Amino acid sequence: MKVVVGVTGSSGAVYALDFLKKCPGTKFLIVSSWGKVLLRDELAMGEKDLKPFVARTFSDDDLAAPVASGSNALDAMVIIPASTSTVGKIASGVGDTLITRAAQVCLKERTKLILCVRETPVSTLTLEQCARLSSYGAVIMPVSPPMYFVPKSVDEFVGAFTERVLAQIGVRSGKGWRGEELE
Repeated sequence: MKVVVGVTGSSGAVYALDFLKKCPGTKFLIVSSWGKVLLRDELAMGEKDLKPFVARTFSDDDLAAPVASGSNALDAMVIIPASTSTVGKIASGVGDTLITRAAQVCLKERTKLILCVRETPVSTLTLEQCARLSSYGAVIMPVSPPMYFVPKSVDEFVGAFTERVLAQIGVRSGKGWRGEELE
């Protein structure tokens, strides 16, 4: 499995880190300039600290990177967290950064695109943009961890959401609500 992971400047760097740690396969990382600020402010980390979890990192201003072309087969792109600015650019067809260009490629190639929007409240404009992207095939996943298993730590809280994201790319882990009744 080949997955592109974008990290943008909306609060929630801990979700990106957890996803990168748990996602199997080959991961390619792109961190926006605000994503770098987010990593520093929320996790006291830099982009270099994420390198052990990825095959390669690409600069967000490198529009010649291989993930900017539909001729390279990828299985999914996950933007976690996805800022509303990034959502707006993708919904409007603006591919001026590698993150937004790679997302445009996913839409045109019908590759799974998952946007983990981390903002509340959500404006009407952003809701309309999310609806438009959903109609184009993107999966909109507001960062909203499930609570039905009563998390006992922040790690469990974060992990519950990232497990839902992993399930969207075909990686099933963790237990579902009342899942034991299906066994």
